[in-house]
Amino acid sequence: MPIEFVCKIKFAEEDEKQKSKQDGDRESLIEESCTPKPKDLARFANSCSLHGINHIFVSGRLGIRQTIWALAFLTSLALFLYQAAKCAISYLEHPHITALNEEATPEMVFPAVTICNINRFRFSALTDADIYHLANLTGLPPKNKDGHKPTDLMYPAPDMQDIFNRTGHQLEEMLMSCNFSGQNCSVEDFSVVYTRYGKCYTFNGNKSTSRKTKQGGMGNGLEIMLDIQQDEYLPIWRETNETSLEAGIRVQIHSQDEPPYIHQLGFGVSPGFQTFVSCQEQRLTYLPQPWGNCRSTGKEKFPGYDTYSISACRLLCETNEVMEVCNCRMVHMPGTADICPPSKITCVDKALAQLQKNSGDACPCETPCNLTRYGKELSMVKIPSKGSARYLSRKYDKSEDYIRDNFLVLDIFFEALNYETIEQKKAYDVAGLLGDIGGQMGLFIGASILTVLEILDYIYEVIKHRLQRMLKPQKEERNKQQTSTVATVGLGELKVKDPNDMTRSHPQGAYANTILPNHHHPPPHPHQRHAGPHGVFEDFAC
Repeated sequence: MPIEFVCKIKFAEEDEKQKSKQDGDRESLIEESCTPKPKDLARFANSCSLHGINHIFVSGRLGIRQTIWALAFLTSLALFLYQAAKCAISYLEHPHITALNEEATPEMVFPAVTICNINRFRFSALTDADIYHLANLTGLPPKNKDGHKPTDLMYPAPDMQDIFNRTGHQLEEMLMSCNFSGQNCSVEDFSVVYTRYGKCYTFNGNKSTSRKTKQGGMGNGLEIMLDIQQDEYLPIWRETNETSLEAGIRVQIHSQDEPPYIHQLGFGVSPGFQTFVSCQEQRLTYLPQPWGNCRSTGKEKFPGYDTYSISACRLLCETNEVMEVCNCRMVHMPGTADICPPSKITCVDKALAQLQKNSGDACPCETPCNLTRYGKELSMVKIPSKGSARYLSRKYDKSEDYIRDNFLVLDIFFEALNYETIEQKKAYDVAGLLGDIGGQMGLFIGASILTVLEILDYIYEVIKHRLQRMLKPQKEERNKQQTSTVATVGLGELKVKDPNDMTRSHPQGAYANTILPNHHHPPPHPHQRHAGPHGVFEDFAC
């Protein structure tokens, strides 16, 4: 039965060093053959699409020709960077331009028209209680018609909504005639709205049922004749903040998307004249941040109104200020809070005056990004003429003097069936920025985006090669560690000369297939043990 011995052989130190060096050289050759070196700078310059560098980075010495090319390249690069920086700064400023255009259309939506009598309360409609409660508003003495003093009178708390509705001028009494685009209209075509002038009326205020006109010019819009009822104007005993010295009506032409803000945006129409108002619709489009400062339509819904507008924003700011200071609201303000009684009119006036002083900080009303407004041109002629005064006197059963003092005609129409578009546009966008930088890059250094990628790829290969060179010594250190080799020796291959001697004789250079030979043969020493003339076997044990 064959018996095998497992032998552990420890090579001499010199053999180990030589073996490690050979293994390291072999691994280095393998790595270098598997990992190609990156191209040197001269080869890269010849293959790169960047203009000029192939004349700078050449093999050999740096001569005058290379120096001139280097100076020219650096100058072109500096000019490119300067122009690119200017383009970037211009883009970051977010400039915009305004484009004006005029477009024709076969029909146009007629605007909303709000009219208010400048006098808020009819004198004949005021009761003794009304005069008593409205003393701070009207300036009338708080006495009844019998001359009683205020301390002798006991009245319930006033209902301001009822007072404005009952004592305001009624459209049924003011409207003498109405015509829209050749068709008669009536009181039913107007809706009641409350403003700082009290009870007012709006024509074509409903957006869902808005009227349209299919022709421009006089006679193709709204034409109304009104009686302002000067006999019902309040007598002035003393001036208040609400006292009005003029006679006539206030008119505001606005879109159906915004509430009337007639005390600031309206214009006056005088009795005794026919006033012609030629309108031009203007559709404005503003840019949001950072190019402009408009309120985007994507923001949250504006409280109290269907759509956002500057008028709605101002009314809401006034409402919040009066609510905070006086704990009530005026009759024309949105909300469901209690209407301020006349006793709080002083508090309301102070709150609104304070708001007007701090309107920029307390009430920042942004311009909507999409806005419709109407340009107006007014002209007027005197009515009635001498020939028509007698006819109108008989028709409406009024004296000629009354007609001259109270009657007016308002004619509102489109100048033409076209509208202006005023649009803010980006003067410099990303496409323009990239186009300018690309043009400057091609002009000065003849490069493109792919050229930049070539340079980045070359830098990546160089860094990768340097990192591999830095990590190679660590691999060589690991290879220098001592290794052990296990060999198997068959029993039949061992021949013992002496039973007490464990040495084995063999011809030098002739080894069994299962034994690793000894490569180190030092010269014999007098004190060294010998196993015969053929070799030494003290460097391994079985």
